[in-house]
Amino acid sequence: MKNTITFLILLIAATAIAQDNKATIKGTVTSNGNPVSFATLYIKGGTEGTNADANGKFSMKATSGKVTLIAQAQGYSAQGKNLDLTSGTEITVNFELDEGGNSLDQIVITGTRTAKRKTDSPVIVNLISSKTLEQVVATDLSEGLRFQPGLRVETDCQTCNYTQLRMNGLQGGYSQILINGRPIFSPLTGLYGLQQIPTNMIERIEVVRGGVSALYGSSAIGGTVNVITKIPKKNGYSANYMYESIDGSSDQTLINGNATVVTDDRNAGANFFVSRRTRSAYDANDDNYSELPQLKDNTFGMNAFFLPTDNSKLEASFTSIYEYRYGGEIVDKPAYLAQQSEERTHNVIFGSLDYQINFNEDKSSLIFYYGGQRTDRDHYTGIIPDDAAGQQDFFADPPYGISDVVTHQGGGQYNHKFDEFLGGNTVLTGGAEYVYDDVFDEIEPYNYLIDQTTKNIGAFLQNDWDINENFNFLTGFRVDKHNLVDHAIVSPRASLLYKLAETTQFRLGWGTGFRAPQSFDTDLHIAFAGGGVSRISLSDDLKEERSNSYTASVNYDKATEHFIAGFTVEGFYTHLDDAFYQFPLGADAFGERFEKRNGDGATVKGFTLETRANFDYVVEVEAGFTIQSSLYDEAVENIEGLPAKREFLRTPNDYGYATLTWNPNRKLSASANLVYTGKMDISHFAGEGTGQLVDEYDVTPSFTELSLRLGYKFEIPRVSTGMELYGGVKNVTNSYQDDFDTGKNRDSNYVYGPGSPRSVYVGLKINSL
Repeated sequence: MKNTITFLILLIAATAIAQDNKATIKGTVTSNGNPVSFATLYIKGGTEGTNADANGKFSMKATSGKVTLIAQAQGYSAQGKNLDLTSGTEITVNFELDEGGNSLDQIVITGTRTAKRKTDSPVIVNLISSKTLEQVVATDLSEGLRFQPGLRVETDCQTCNYTQLRMNGLQGGYSQILINGRPIFSPLTGLYGLQQIPTNMIERIEVVRGGVSALYGSSAIGGTVNVITKIPKKNGYSANYMYESIDGSSDQTLINGNATVVTDDRNAGANFFVSRRTRSAYDANDDNYSELPQLKDNTFGMNAFFLPTDNSKLEASFTSIYEYRYGGEIVDKPAYLAQQSEERTHNVIFGSLDYQINFNEDKSSLIFYYGGQRTDRDHYTGIIPDDAAGQQDFFADPPYGISDVVTHQGGGQYNHKFDEFLGGNTVLTGGAEYVYDDVFDEIEPYNYLIDQTTKNIGAFLQNDWDINENFNFLTGFRVDKHNLVDHAIVSPRASLLYKLAETTQFRLGWGTGFRAPQSFDTDLHIAFAGGGVSRISLSDDLKEERSNSYTASVNYDKATEHFIAGFTVEGFYTHLDDAFYQFPLGADAFGERFEKRNGDGATVKGFTLETRANFDYVVEVEAGFTIQSSLYDEAVENIEGLPAKREFLRTPNDYGYATLTWNPNRKLSASANLVYTGKMDISHFAGEGTGQLVDEYDVTPSFTELSLRLGYKFEIPRVSTGMELYGGVKNVTNSYQDDFDTGKNRDSNYVYGPGSPRSVYVGLKINSL
């Protein structure tokens, strides 16, 4: 009994001594005077930390001594304060975070599925902010993605103008597009979805290049793009009107608006957005056939949150898109009476629902999520035959079609932080999810049908280990069972980060991935060529494509009181086993046919250079340039009768971008941006009356687009309103393709270079102060 009492006394004394060695830190995290809900606070290099509440208030204990307290939150620059803590005392420390600000300090989530300071992420995550989208006058997602290293957006049809994103030399089907972290971009949505997402619904875009992030399943071989919609932060509104004259012969207008409502106690909020875009058809070569189709887009939606308790959060998003698109012969008639045309009417809805609860003193969190989309499409793709008998059959049954696409994703994720793990600390992340995608696309007159249902059950596990202040080692794997693959596929990943002082980070990464034997976005496109329509089908013995990806990079940034400048050099190497390619089967009664087959393999490799500088936020410069090669291991046939080629078609070996912004004061702003596209190989089918006499390969010229913007802001304090009048010129030098095919028999896939010619625009933006 005496020993027991002695032990209890010693235990109480030890506890008191331990408590005496602690100091209490209290405070509030705000931005522009508004609370930053659920901001994360932690001691740099230690294990102590906490989360702020919905009102930005926090309280935590920390070991006495000289420490650095970091405050961070998604969408804000992180901030650190040096403290000298005394045992048993209480101090108040407040943080005022910059919204956006220095992107190096921002918090990103896509690389690891957990919040990480950008420079602490073992996987490079690049950011495109809403401010950048505004500076480059991007009207939709596709235009904004051009301003990132390693990314290239191309237009792939002269008639309908669908676009695809190429990352590190790999075409669209190799890139995973996420909306709020959910893969609800179906194969059909991938055709036109990049142009259907208006920029006023976007908070920021996070980009992970390469296949080293295996957390998102198949199709993330080239990389991952995560579009994060507007986050409700404070009550406010904005409205924008822009008019654009395209080469003096076509008009485009854009009207969009946003409204945000947040409750007084900040436990609920919503951002509502609406956008309307109209564009008349543009004819570049005066043959009365469009190079840019007519567009009518209407989009609306919302992103909302609700805090049921102090340690839980419910988020919901919803978007509705209506788009009408018409390209081909420019006539005021129904589509089937045009000599050649494509007509599309899309009705798309998508949304997501996430619930997160934190517990165990914020060391553990559990997330349940759902995302889904539905696309209902009516479409026409037709060319009127020249002979009377063919015309009779054509008009008796015009080639109208229907599409019905449904996507669902649901799952759960668990995160737990271990304060002590082999000398450091670690965050263990695990989860499981189910993805269902059903694509029905039919044009009966062409005997064309894609009826594809894919189901994938996946589980993932990841260990994010901070070995010490300088080393981070990320390991993990994902297991997928796809219904079109006979066996489960295990995709491991590993990344190593070494931080040299505060200026330099070295990264090494490796990951594997796969693409299932299914139809992806480009496979669903029907092209015109030689007076007929080209279609793609899948080989009966098509099997999955596997990948091995490696990356290595060095990132350097030097900051002083008035400027920050730096660079990133990244090398990448991806090898594809059983690489997909399109084999020409020849022509049938309707036109050219291609079959998707497995080749021996392919290798994509190269390096990307990024540079950046920011001088007192008055002058900001960013640039990126990529040099790469994309080759099949064995040459593949692209056009019947022509030599096989190892080179990937439509893939330049060099491309890049640059942006410059100048903000001499709060009112005036000016920006310039440049996009460079190098030479590339492209196939060209002949057609009567098109100007192309024989089937052949062409090498395209290189292109450099330069665009300018100038804006001036006014403030009306009495009504708490700001206004900006802006204008500029896109593609100043009119760097644009000048050898389009002509007439109805044109090869609609023979399109390359910039997406549009020179255009002049003016606009007015109104927003709350």
